[in-house]
Amino acid sequence: MTYKIAIIIERADTALGGAERSVSELTGALNAADFDVHILAAKGNSQAKNVHILCPGSPGKRTGFGVFGRAIKKHLSENHYDIVHSVLPFDFADIYQPRGGTYAESIVRNIATYQSGIARTFKSIFAFANFKRTILLNAERKLSQKTDGPRIIAISQYVAGQFQKHYGTNASRITVIPNGIEIGSPPEKSEADNLRRNIFASLNIKESDKPVLFLFAGNDFRRKGLGCLIKAMRLLLSENPQSPAYLVVAGHRGISSYQKLAEKLNVAGRVAFLGKLGNIHSALAVTDVAVLPTFQDACSRFILEALAAGKPVITTIFNGAADFYTDNRHGRVIERPDDIAEIAETLVYFTNPANIRNASEAILEDNIKRQVSVTRVAGQLKAVYEDIIKVRGQR
Repeated sequence: MTYKIAIIIERADTALGGAERSVSELTGALNAADFDVHILAAKGNSQAKNVHILCPGSPGKRTGFGVFGRAIKKHLSENHYDIVHSVLPFDFADIYQPRGGTYAESIVRNIATYQSGIARTFKSIFAFANFKRTILLNAERKLSQKTDGPRIIAISQYVAGQFQKHYGTNASRITVIPNGIEIGSPPEKSEADNLRRNIFASLNIKESDKPVLFLFAGNDFRRKGLGCLIKAMRLLLSENPQSPAYLVVAGHRGISSYQKLAEKLNVAGRVAFLGKLGNIHSALAVTDVAVLPTFQDACSRFILEALAAGKPVITTIFNGAADFYTDNRHGRVIERPDDIAEIAETLVYFTNPANIRNASEAILEDNIKRQVSVTRVAGQLKAVYEDIIKVRGQR
C-alpha cells in the first residue's frame, strides 16, 4: 500500500537554503521508498504537481503562522493524507520535526554569538521583540509540553536535548533520526581544477608550497563562528608564521566586514573569500579539511557533505552533525566556539598531512558516507510513519 504524506514547510524554494533543500531531498528519498509525498507550503516558486502553495496572495516574503495554519487546515479538510509531517510547530500534525532545532535554543545561542557583554545584555532584553519568532516559540513550547500531541522527531541528539532542557518534553515523545543528505556524483574534474587554480591565485601560493586548505561554508557568518576562526588563524600564525594553513571561505552574506577583520588581524593573505558557490562539492574536492566552529546548528549539512566526501571535519558540541563522527578519529569536536586557542590548536593538528590522511581513511573504513545518506533517513521515517498509522488503527 502506498501511503500519502504531507510535509509542511513555510516556503518551497530550494534556493533559500538548508531546510528547504533538506525537505526537497527528503521528499525524493521518500518517493523512492514508495510513498506519495506532497509539500504544503505558504509560498514558493515550484510548479511541481506535488507542491501545493496555499498562501500565494499573502503580502510580504513571509506568511503569518496563523494565516498559514488556517490555510493548511482548509487544505486538509479537502484532501486526505495518511501522515501530516510538519517542520513548523502545528499541533494538529502527526509529526513535528524542526529543521533548525528549537526556537528556545536558537535565541539562547544567538545571544552567545555576541562577544561584548553589553551586546549580550541588549540582545537578552530584546530577545522577544521579534513578534513572529515569539509566536513560533510559544506554539512550540505549548506543543512540546503537552502530554500527547505530535511525535517529535529530532534531527540530532543535540536537538533532542533541547526539547528536554527548554520544555521538559517527555522523552517518550521524542525520536532521534539524524539528518541526512543526498549523496551526489563527484564534481567535474575540470570545474574542481579551475576552482583550485582560482584559490591559489587569490592566496598567491603554488602547489610546491604544500598548503593545507581549511574550508568554511555558510552564510550566517556570525552564528557559524567565522570571526572566531579568523582570530584563530591570527593566533596560529603569530606562533608559527611559516605554517601551511590557509582558510577558504564559501558564502556571500556580509563578506566585507570579515574581509576587514582579516585585514585588521594581518591574516588577509591567508584567507580566500569565494563568495556564493553553486556547488560546494567542488570546493570540498580541492580543500583538505572542513571547519565550522558554529555557535548553533541542529545538524549542519556542510559537515555531512564533508564527511560524505571523505574529508576530516572540525565543528563544535553545538552542532548536531558531531553525532556522526568520533572525536580524534574522523575529526575534532570543539567545546566552545569562542575558545580561540582550542580552534587554533585544532587547525595546527590538521596541518600535519598524516593526521589528515588517518582521519580520511577512518571515514572510509567506517563507511560514514552511508550513514549520512538521506536514503537512511527515509528508511527510519518509514518505520515511524507505519507505527503512527498502526497505533491510529488500534484506537
